[in-house]
Amino acid sequence: MARKYDWRTGSNVEATLSVIGGRWKPVILCNLLVGRLRFGELCRNMPNATQRMVTLQLRELEADGVIKRHVFAEVPPRVEYELTEFGRSLEPVLSVMREWGIAFKKRKLAEEGADQTAEDNAA
Repeated sequence: MARKYDWRTGSNVEATLSVIGGRWKPVILCNLLVGRLRFGELCRNMPNATQRMVTLQLRELEADGVIKRHVFAEVPPRVEYELTEFGRSLEPVLSVMREWGIAFKKRKLAEEGADQTAEDNAA
């Protein structure tokens, strides 16, 4: 699972993106802002992500020290994930990303509504 990013020479934005970049890592992190979650709960909260992808992303986040993995010696085995203190420091970044996403979705919905109105008027 080696990554090709060299944190000694890359830019600061590149360093951030090497940790939280991608489609699913920010979603995982936003889910964990509420507290500890089991693997199954994370997967249910992200129905468009495969279990394999969630597993790979969780492993990378754990390797970077952003999340902690808690394994319980039970049958069946239970695994929970939570943000580390270092991971919690991403909360402002994730909040801004969430707000931007809300604004983007509103804008796109408004554009689609305007396009639909124009089509209706043309017909």
